[in-house]
Amino acid sequence: MNNQREQWGSKLGFIFAAAGSAVGIGNIWKFPSMAGENGGGAFTIIYLVCILIVGLSIVIAELVIGRNTQLSPVGAFEKIAPKSNWKWVGFLGVASAFVILSFYGVVGGWILKYVVDSLFGVFNNLSGNPDAAGAAFDAFITSSLSPVFYQVIFMSLCIFVIVQGVKGGIEKWSKIMMPVIIVLLGVLAIRGMTLDGGMQGLSFLFKPRFEDLTASAIVLALGHSFFTVSLGMGTMITYGSYLNKKQNLLTSALWVIFLDTAIAILAGVAIFTTVFALGANPAEGPGLIFVILPSIFPQLAGGVLWSTLFFILLFMAALTSAISILEVVTAYFIDQKGWSRKKATIQFGLVITVVGVFCSLSLGGGINITAPLGMSFFDAMDYLSSKYMLPIGGMLTAIFIINKWGIKEYMLELKQGMNGAEIHEGLVKIFLLIAASIVAFIIFNEIYFSLFGKALIG
Repeated sequence: MNNQREQWGSKLGFIFAAAGSAVGIGNIWKFPSMAGENGGGAFTIIYLVCILIVGLSIVIAELVIGRNTQLSPVGAFEKIAPKSNWKWVGFLGVASAFVILSFYGVVGGWILKYVVDSLFGVFNNLSGNPDAAGAAFDAFITSSLSPVFYQVIFMSLCIFVIVQGVKGGIEKWSKIMMPVIIVLLGVLAIRGMTLDGGMQGLSFLFKPRFEDLTASAIVLALGHSFFTVSLGMGTMITYGSYLNKKQNLLTSALWVIFLDTAIAILAGVAIFTTVFALGANPAEGPGLIFVILPSIFPQLAGGVLWSTLFFILLFMAALTSAISILEVVTAYFIDQKGWSRKKATIQFGLVITVVGVFCSLSLGGGINITAPLGMSFFDAMDYLSSKYMLPIGGMLTAIFIINKWGIKEYMLELKQGMNGAEIHEGLVKIFLLIAASIVAFIIFNEIYFSLFGKALIG
């Protein structure tokens, strides 16, 4: 089976695909918002340190596991540690991917709807009125039919790409979409900086304000450095399994992290220069994307063009992430169950879509199976995956390498493709220990908050 395994067609194709996995819709609004509210450039410095210590360590770890085994998460852990319980870490990754895509597909549908609205000038009716934009957004997501319609289209596109395979699907479309994302962000960033008052947005985003850099901000930086690169759900293990032994995993991981961070920063420049130029408040979270921006784009000359370009790039960012998540689930059934790619993709793509329908309808469509928990099914799936499933998966991956596989065996795989470059085993072990410890603290901090209504830090 391994001899017939699909492979990436090129190093660039892999890097674009892996970076596309990391660059999602959350990254485009979340990092700039956190940086702006928590010390600007000071937060960015802390974040970069964190991602080099935490993010880089676990990205490389997942790639090494994948390439060594040439299998998706469940099979990978099972191959390295046969007849042990470590395979459940792989199952956790697959389950995380399933849960995340169920609600992520809904948000992807929202973005697609906003692409259409922008093209047809619907935002013109919201010009300078964020309250009206907020009401329109709430009315849309709480309706029954419309968000489900767009969610189904979004998921159909994901299924279409994955059915075509690694080289002909994921790599082909990533090599198209990632450069387009970068170019569009560059154009929007330049446009934002040319606006009167746009430079205030740059100051908000980049000027170091160490007085705003609190313990809470550092915890945010630690957490985001982990979540931003799609760790804990087996994406990088799966993508790593399609790599050959000639690939330098260290430089590849650095490129993925560089592109992920650069795109987040470019997005921040594009968004906040525009927001400040038009005197809007830099709202945090989805409200920035779906409420504030639709109300201010019409105030720009050529507003339809700029808003359409923005939501197209956001759609592409969502799609590149979504296809990587679906590939994790698909690869499990191909590797472990012997299913064809077409059968695995279509069947479980449809199952995830159906679960996503319940997520969508829980926001106002009259179906909410988690109402007793005090949150919608959509929010419950988001909370479960982001707060617990992903960090636990990432932490256990680092522990697995240290305590089960062994640093020596790990290093033998890592050094392949590095052309004789040396990395000290002790340093690698320290970085993995630090990464595992930090993620463990993040998990414990969240549990403490859930039990006592306040976090230890943050």
